[in-house]
This record gives sequence, C-alpha cells and structure tokens, in this order.
Amino acid sequence: MGTARIMAWLSADSRATAPGWFEAAYRRVRSWLGRRATLTDAALAAVMAAWTVPQLVYHATHADPRFAEYVLFSALLVAPLALRRRYPAATFTFAVVVALVQWVSDVDLAAAASLLIYLYTVASRYPMRATVLATGVAEVGALLAAIRWPQGLEWTETFVLLSGLVLAAVLLGVNVRRRRQALGALTERAEQLERERDQQAVIAAADERTRIAREMHDVVAHSLSVMVTLSEAAAVKQAAEPERAATAMRQVSTTGRQALDEMRRLLGVLRTQDAPRSRQPQPGIAQIDALLDQVRSTGLAADLTVTGTPVPISPGAELTVYRIVQEALTNTLKHADQPSRVSVAIAHRPDAVTVDVRDDGVSRPEAGTAGHGLTGMRERAAVYGGTVNAGPHPAGGWRIRADLPTRTAAAVHGQAR
Repeated sequence: MGTARIMAWLSADSRATAPGWFEAAYRRVRSWLGRRATLTDAALAAVMAAWTVPQLVYHATHADPRFAEYVLFSALLVAPLALRRRYPAATFTFAVVVALVQWVSDVDLAAAASLLIYLYTVASRYPMRATVLATGVAEVGALLAAIRWPQGLEWTETFVLLSGLVLAAVLLGVNVRRRRQALGALTERAEQLERERDQQAVIAAADERTRIAREMHDVVAHSLSVMVTLSEAAAVKQAAEPERAATAMRQVSTTGRQALDEMRRLLGVLRTQDAPRSRQPQPGIAQIDALLDQVRSTGLAADLTVTGTPVPISPGAELTVYRIVQEALTNTLKHADQPSRVSVAIAHRPDAVTVDVRDDGVSRPEAGTAGHGLTGMRERAAVYGGTVNAGPHPAGGWRIRADLPTRTAAAVHGQAR
C-alpha cells in the first residue's frame, strides 16, 4: 500500500475534482516540481531510503552477519531513483540487474519496492513496445520472488499479489504518458492556431494598408490635380481677369477643405479612441455629378451620360465606380495634353455596370506604363470580379473602361453582411 501511494503521488493524475483554490495550488506545486525534476527525484530516493530503515534496523539489532549486504543492495536499488527521469531505461536496467543479484544472494529487501517506480517511469516515458518488454521482465522478477520469498502465503498467491502491483505501476505509467501526449498535441495545435492567427492578422493588415493607400491616392491625387489646375489658371488670369482668378482661388480653397475632410475620415479609421463622430455615407454613383463640377471649375468641359436601368449593388461597388471615375478624371487633369473635354458614360445592364471615361487630349505621356492609379483601379474592380482597360482611343485622346458584374458585386455585399 505504501508503494501504491507513492506512485499515485508521483503521477498526480488520479486526483478527483477539487475546489478551484486547491486546483490552482496543485498546478503551482506541480509546475514547481516539474522545473526541479532532479531535486524531486532525490527527495523520492530519500523517502524510499526511509522505507528501508526499519528492515535495516532490525537486522542490525539482531547482529545479522549479512547486514552489510542488506545495506549495499538497498543503496544500489534506491540511489538511482535520483536519476530515474533523466535516464529511465538505464536506471531500470541497473535496478533489474541488482535485483537479480539480490535474488541469487537470497537477500529479501524492502527496497525491492523501488522496482515498481522504475517500471512506472519506463511506462510513462517510452512507447508501448518498450513498456511491454519492461513489464515482462518485471513479471519474471515477480515470479522468482514469489517462489523464493512467498511471505507466508502460497507462492501462487504471492505471485498474483506482486503481479497486481506490477500491472498497477504499468497502467499508471501508460495513463500518464498518454495524457502527456494528448496535452502535447493540444499545445502544438494551440501554437499552430496562434501562428495562423498571427499570419491572418498580418495578411489583414497588409490588405487594409493597401485599401487605405488606394483611398489616400484617389483623394489626394484628384484634389491636388484640381487645385494645381485651378491655381495655374488663376495665375494666368490674375492680371487680366482678377474676378475669375479670385473665383478659381476660392474653388482651390473649397477643394482643399474637402480633401482635408476626406483625409480626416480615412485617418479616423486608424484610430480607435478619437475617430471622427460623423458617419457620412461613402460616395457613390449619385455623387459623380459633384465630382464633375470640380473638373468643370478648372475650365475643362465635362459631361455625364447614364443609360439603362440601375440594378441595386452594394455601397462598396458604388464606391468602386466613384473612385474609378475620380482616378480617370485625375489622370486627364495630370497627364492629358491640352484636353478640352472629358466625358463619363455609365451604362447599367442586367448583369454588369460599365464605366467609360474619355478625354480628347492630344497625347498621354504615361502611355504604356502602369502607375499606382491604374493599379488601384484594377485592384478595386477585381474585388467584384471586374476588369479595367486603359489606352488610346481610335478617335484620339485617352479612354478608360471598367466592367463590374452586378451579380458578383451583390454576392460580395452579401458575404460582407
């Protein structure tokens, strides 16, 4: 019974449900012991040494001539317990050899109970094949001990008793090993999930940076292009037509304020505490007219044509249409050579929305290159399964055409909801 209690204390896995404070204290103690395995095993060796003291005292007081053998074999069986977790197989093998010599010498020791601890350690550390082999060796030892030292019982009864102790040690060790493996698998899975979560966070952050970069580019590039064009026109007209120059500069101021508002709204997305309180809707197809008014204020003629019956699409798809038109108009102001007119055509069809922006500029310096603006337009359209094509128009000037499938736009909106 004493050996069984010691083994149960070592396993620490057969405890019943305990109150929360007891469970927490148990975990702290077990963690402390786990970090000091050698010290714990040395303490166990001391406990087992104390277990042998009564037997040694008995033989000493009776002047047993074999007292020295009792002390020697007891020390050889108990001392390696301090290293049992560091060298499970080696200490078990050494203890078996010592026990065999002890049996041959006909020295019946209380310290032989330590063999059960060595067996438990092997079962808790090694796979089933090694455990079966160690169990077989222990069973042979139990048979030999039962035959030589039946302890006042029939040798068969003693063998059954010892076999029960061997089986208990093995089952306890196997149970500990399996629970350790299950805990290791859970820990590994948790670490894998944590790594995947971190990777997803990095991907999401990269996507968000790309989205914000597109928004910033669209807002800043368009507004600055309008402001530069108006400022140049005001500088030219300042002497001859001061009133028109003043009107142009007021438009510059208005456009700048609008750009600042857009910038604050975008930057507010990055803040959690001091985000702007206003909750204005994102611009969409209905706001394209206001976008063209800004272009007209630069002196460039701009017209909008809408055909077909509008099909309901998501706010995100409408924002995509708006940003594509905005970027196309910005390209006209920045890159077109002497344009006089820009036209925007939006065609609604049952299965798609087509955006066609044309200008009559003589040439386009960026022809054949793909700047951030065109890349941003294509990225926006690709979210909804759309395409963007840009290039010279056969009749002259530059043309940007975007097609957005309405079914895909609606599906993306449904998934977002």
